[in-house]
Amino acid sequence: MKRLTFMLAAVAGLAISASGALADTTIKLVEVITSPPRTEFLKKQIAEFETANPGIKVEVVSLPWGQAFEKFLTMVQAGDTPDVVEMPERWMGLYANNAQLEDLGPYMAKWDDAKTLGDRAKQFGSTVNNTQFMIPYGYYVNALFWNKKLFKQAGLDGPPATLDEFVADSKKISAIPGKYGYCLRGGPGAFNGMHMFMNIADGKGGYFNDDGTSTINDEGSVKGLQMLADMYKNGLAPKDAVSWGFNETVTGFYSGTCAMLNQDPDALLGIADKMSADDFAVAPLPVGPSGKSYPTLGYAGWAMFANSQHKDEAWKLMSTLLSPKDNLEWAKEVGVVPIHNGADQDAHFKTEQFKGWFIELSDSSKYEMVTPPTHLENLGNFVDQVAIKNFQEVLLGQKPAKQVADEWAAFLTKEQQTWLAKNKK
Repeated sequence: MKRLTFMLAAVAGLAISASGALADTTIKLVEVITSPPRTEFLKKQIAEFETANPGIKVEVVSLPWGQAFEKFLTMVQAGDTPDVVEMPERWMGLYANNAQLEDLGPYMAKWDDAKTLGDRAKQFGSTVNNTQFMIPYGYYVNALFWNKKLFKQAGLDGPPATLDEFVADSKKISAIPGKYGYCLRGGPGAFNGMHMFMNIADGKGGYFNDDGTSTINDEGSVKGLQMLADMYKNGLAPKDAVSWGFNETVTGFYSGTCAMLNQDPDALLGIADKMSADDFAVAPLPVGPSGKSYPTLGYAGWAMFANSQHKDEAWKLMSTLLSPKDNLEWAKEVGVVPIHNGADQDAHFKTEQFKGWFIELSDSSKYEMVTPPTHLENLGNFVDQVAIKNFQEVLLGQKPAKQVADEWAAFLTKEQQTWLAKNKK
């Protein structure tokens, strides 16, 4: 009897031991640029990863994009950090400069798929301290959607080539009852598009002069900001556009409310689903007085928190999501330019609808890509909170464009010159 009892106890002990050995490792992933279809697709890719990697489970936390910056910052300050986070480029300075992100360089050195990774992914993911704190999953490049039917109705035969034509065409289209020329974005995510028009009007790309002073209050930049305010004031954009974010501008375009929209390839997903390919096209952005245009090239990617207790598992997930196969599927689904060399040869990107973006990407003499100064620690709060509030004040006539541009320049100049002082060679 004693022998039987001992054997049963031993078997039970082995069962408990085996159960412990096979216990799942759960890693937390936070996504911040969310939409229902996007989240569903991400979860599909993660489910495939879990099937291929028994013993690893992934908890997905989805934050609403409009409040994502504040909500994620609150999570981090409370110690509720994820293993993996979707990292918009403008947040990277905050978390990387505070030693909260893991250096991905050692992981990439052993990653087979790094062989096909484009140079931009390496460059843009290491803008802070020349350290690979993030790997982009794709690029957002601005171009101009235009509604062929509304243009024809207004007596126009093609998209505007210059800023002056952009305003003039908007005026003609807005003369049609119930229609507007431009789907202006005044709410969440408005800064990049607004600053892009300021750069085009100024004839100068970027944010700073060599001495670290900001160009955002240059005379031309202020004219660009005032141009948008005048278009809104004069009824060339819908009145509620002052609070419009991504979804509202895209809906405004495919519903035929407004005839032009500057957006990235992610907008093509919703628009192509609602409009016939014969009724709209995507053109390069109009040029300014200098004969050049300055499309915003934004990006987001995956980063790992340095205090993760499951770094190997977190990297395994990241490297899967960033693999050529998964990344190409992701790029098609969410509307970004993929990160691996050769992906642009896929039939999906060879359609007429991608023409505007690839013209911009291929003609560097006319189109100069502008990326955000992601090295600045306080860029995220400025872009996602302060600048949006100020832009709305300009649109509503509550503050002059020059005053706001001067305030922005003071902030950005201080941030840049502080960074330059700390990083003297």
